[in-house]
Amino acid sequence: MEKSRSLLSELFWFVIKALIIVLILINFVFMSCVVNGSSMYPTYTEGDYGYSFIITRKLGIRRFDTAVIRADSSDREKFLVKRVIGLPGETIEYRNNQLYVNGEYVEEPFLKDVTTQDLKVTLAEDEFYCLGDNRNVSRDSRYYGPFKGESIVSTHLFVIYPFAAFGYHK
Repeated sequence: MEKSRSLLSELFWFVIKALIIVLILINFVFMSCVVNGSSMYPTYTEGDYGYSFIITRKLGIRRFDTAVIRADSSDREKFLVKRVIGLPGETIEYRNNQLYVNGEYVEEPFLKDVTTQDLKVTLAEDEFYCLGDNRNVSRDSRYYGPFKGESIVSTHLFVIYPFAAFGYHK
């Protein structure tokens, strides 16, 4: 009798510790994410499921990172997956389908046969300009405007399903 009580007590504390670890991981390290729509095609496709890393967002957001963005502060469950093009304080310009950052040409090696309309935007100190890789169908900073840093919840999406897309995609 004493042995079964001890086993139950051990099991109870194991479950409590496991729950605490899971809560820490999903609140401070990574979050689950599903790609909705085709705005990031061919990098990510509709239904790709994976984990994005909260901790990398806290370490700093870099140009061309994949970002998970909360576009609408009233909807805590709706997220966009986009690519960071412009960083705080920069002037982002597209001319003749080419990206210029502060007047300097920057290659976008992840794009293939995509058209980006000419535009010019100067970002404030806490703004990021984010676009989908499939520019023709993407609702992104061209639609929502620049995103505040607090809107970017995580970066670096690692796909776990479907298995054919398993891994980190740049």
